[in-house]
Amino acid sequence: MSESVHIVTVRLIKSFEYRTFKNLLMRDVDPQQTVAEFKENIRAAMKTASGMKPFLSVNYDTLKMYTKAHGSKTSNLIINLNHDDWIMDDEKTLADYGVENETELSFFNREAYETFKLDPEVKW
Repeated sequence: MSESVHIVTVRLIKSFEYRTFKNLLMRDVDPQQTVAEFKENIRAAMKTASGMKPFLSVNYDTLKMYTKAHGSKTSNLIINLNHDDWIMDDEKTLADYGVENETELSFFNREAYETFKLDPEVKW
């Protein structure tokens, strides 16, 4: 694999309260593409990947860094609630955020995220 493309894991979060998420492996990710372009690539991949039907009903509109390769992960298993500065701006490139091989990103609905942050209770 060349140095210019990466494999990125995208955590598709359907429900914060019930910890419902599915990983989608994005291959050959160009870090020079914008966040908006990458979101469209994710949505296209979701339509063809197996087991995605329950996740297609969510309005995914926000990408946030979860962790980089060999980095520490948060104790919250669904999303890191701190570091709102890790939420990605559509106009910037993935490289602007330091996305590299084996980076994990969370893709979710921003309104649901803000609601969960106010009361981060996990239900079973």
